[in-house]
Amino acid sequence: MGMIRGFLFLLVGVFAAAGLLTVLRSPDWLNWKLALVAGEFGHWLALVALALGGAAWALRAGHAGLAWSTAVLSVGAAVLLLKPTWEAARIGRTLPQRLEAAFGGAASPRAAFSVGGWFESAPAPVAVETREFAPGLKLDLYRATGRGTPGTAAPCIVMIHGGGWDSGDREQLAGFNHGLARLGYAVAAIDYRLAPKFIWPAQREDTLAALAYLKAHAVELGVDGTRLVLFGRSAGGQIASAVGYGANDPAIRGVVSFYAPHDMFFAYTYAVEDDILKSPNLMRQYLGGPPAAAKANYESASGHQKVKAGSPPTLLVHGTIDTLVWYRHSVRLTARLAAARVPQLYLELPWATHAFEFNHAGPGGQLAGYALEHFLAAVTK
Repeated sequence: MGMIRGFLFLLVGVFAAAGLLTVLRSPDWLNWKLALVAGEFGHWLALVALALGGAAWALRAGHAGLAWSTAVLSVGAAVLLLKPTWEAARIGRTLPQRLEAAFGGAASPRAAFSVGGWFESAPAPVAVETREFAPGLKLDLYRATGRGTPGTAAPCIVMIHGGGWDSGDREQLAGFNHGLARLGYAVAAIDYRLAPKFIWPAQREDTLAALAYLKAHAVELGVDGTRLVLFGRSAGGQIASAVGYGANDPAIRGVVSFYAPHDMFFAYTYAVEDDILKSPNLMRQYLGGPPAAAKANYESASGHQKVKAGSPPTLLVHGTIDTLVWYRHSVRLTARLAAARVPQLYLELPWATHAFEFNHAGPGGQLAGYALEHFLAAVTK
């Protein structure tokens, strides 16, 4: 029995340590995905921690001190693991008003965050069609459903995947695309050529080729080629902002970027050679060298440098404790957009790390989904 009590104490300690990942940046030696689990599934982990504490208390006979310590530690673990829930509720209370002020339109009557949202099932799949939009490059088109008038051309979200520019593909987080299609938007999830074999601006050229293809085939694809939104995550968010602000294309109605770098000079300056991503090497192989040797590529790949009056409205979402891409990128871009009087909103999630929307029903997933739904409706109307 003593071994069981000791094991319960150690196990609760593990949950408490996981809870710290909702407050502190994960060290490089620890897999960042553990922080993702703690932040976006922590409400369920909190229940487990409390159950373990209760079990320890039930076995307290003759060892009340250890049982008391385990129970108290379990409560502490639960408090930390529920921190994202409390913060999401706080942010959610003002998010509708912030969105209305930034982009106009009426806020959805549903709550931006709710405990009931934890139980929402994943959206049902929609029809997906694969097309080749350029030699060797494909896109997956998720057909829009639920629009008011059947057959009406749908606004199209061009989804640009992440992966450090040297990995990833158009199938990344496909469930998210099904959800957007269920809201009445076509989604074109695109591939692009990867580094180090292909350096920037190849990725910009591929994205522009995808836009041209969607416009040329708009009727057969059921999309409105005059209502396009660029949406990128991480590396894809960098491409989205660089293309969106640099293309001067009125068909690009908006830019959405989740946890992405937007100023490549800034990124290189503050990157560390031995960080979790080996970030300087990633940028060198993507942009053709360090800034001194590839200045033009660093400039053209930096959406931050291209912001001007008339740039597309922008929604940015970033976790404060993201260890892969510093949240200051989104803070700085927000300030740049505001200075140019571009409609924008930055949704900062204090507990969140990279890929927080992996759990669409989690605190970050709910808030980002709410903000995205409002943004898309406002900019594509």
